[in-house]
Amino acid sequence: MKNWAGNLEYSSAHVERPESVAELARIVQRAGRIKALGSRHSFNRVGDTDGVHVLLDALPQQIVLNPQRHTVKVSGGVSYGALCRTLEQSGMAIHNLASLPHISVAGAVQTGTHGSGVNNPSLAGAVESIDLVRPSGECVTLTRADGDDFLASVVGLGAMGIVTGLELTVQPSFRMRQRVLENLPWERALTDFTDIVSGAYSVSLFTDYAGETISQVWVKALDSERPLADLFGATAARLPRHPLPDMSAENCTIQLDEPGQWLDRLPHFRHEFTPSKGEELQSEFILPLEHAPAALEAVRSLADKLAPLLFVSEIRTGAADEFWLSPFYRQQSVALHFTWKPLQPEVEALLPELEDLLRPFGARPHWGKLFSPAGHDWEALYPRFAGFRSLASSHDPEGKFRNGLLDAILGVPAASGR
Repeated sequence: MKNWAGNLEYSSAHVERPESVAELARIVQRAGRIKALGSRHSFNRVGDTDGVHVLLDALPQQIVLNPQRHTVKVSGGVSYGALCRTLEQSGMAIHNLASLPHISVAGAVQTGTHGSGVNNPSLAGAVESIDLVRPSGECVTLTRADGDDFLASVVGLGAMGIVTGLELTVQPSFRMRQRVLENLPWERALTDFTDIVSGAYSVSLFTDYAGETISQVWVKALDSERPLADLFGATAARLPRHPLPDMSAENCTIQLDEPGQWLDRLPHFRHEFTPSKGEELQSEFILPLEHAPAALEAVRSLADKLAPLLFVSEIRTGAADEFWLSPFYRQQSVALHFTWKPLQPEVEALLPELEDLLRPFGARPHWGKLFSPAGHDWEALYPRFAGFRSLASSHDPEGKFRNGLLDAILGVPAASGR
């Protein structure tokens, strides 16, 4: 069994597909080591195990709106695409979406996945409660009233339990327009970065870091925000664009300022299409917004080494949150995302050099993408890291939900015998 990108083969000795949460709880209770898989849109081994893998797609896929609480209760294995269609039918929305609507809600939240927008929190920012199966098979629900346990568990890397459901804040449906602008001069991007990324509800920049211009700026504006004919020297594309210049825009969401509903504009790719160019790899590093110009200039110094390995890099932003292991913990951030060609040995050889360049800026890697686990001072990056490690060990002293990657990050639990 492989992940979505096909770059890794999972190590599990056995695979289960429970059809109820009660059945899942029994499987967890008797397992030695166990991890859950959703859409498998992860590029590293954060979801791997040498024990039992449970696939969540056979569980009841529930989406239940609560108009009085302005929330929706959703099963962990539901995709954002399915969730959004159901919400839109009821005239409701969530605040933001990632580039792909195909990913599962639980997996995206657990790894700190996000969209873009300086005032938009990551997808975890919508969580009001989380349902978990603990190592004993006990099923628990944590809410914001549970304080530290809740704040540690929402972006929990699967270390606190298997997520079976979440309650998300919703809001009334809204309309948006999307425009792609081209050839933003790097000089203006670095000088006016905060103004550029604050120019609309959601803004993304696509580049390979070479040359004197950024190739594309995707601007997703609310109906109430004025259209941008140009942007600091970038000009509006006259035809729909794909982030990769050699790809058709057919599978991208509607552009050219044509108004539409939020779920058809916030993602870059339509739910009904396969979004990928083919096999690919991904890395991402999130750092304080104020360091964006200096960090981008540093990455540009690697352009000659990046270009042969990159399909494209996307630059996004996000608002601060309070989740202990969220890459956006207590900092408004810029996220530098790298979509690599399927050249894993070459990419992994370059990553330490890229990470060294970004280390002075406090860069936090995306938990579900490629990075060097030994290349980061986790306690310096995450002020509540020691508390997370302690809480994870207290809930899972034998390391049932651990794997090699999590052990490298968190250390081996004392009671695990490993």
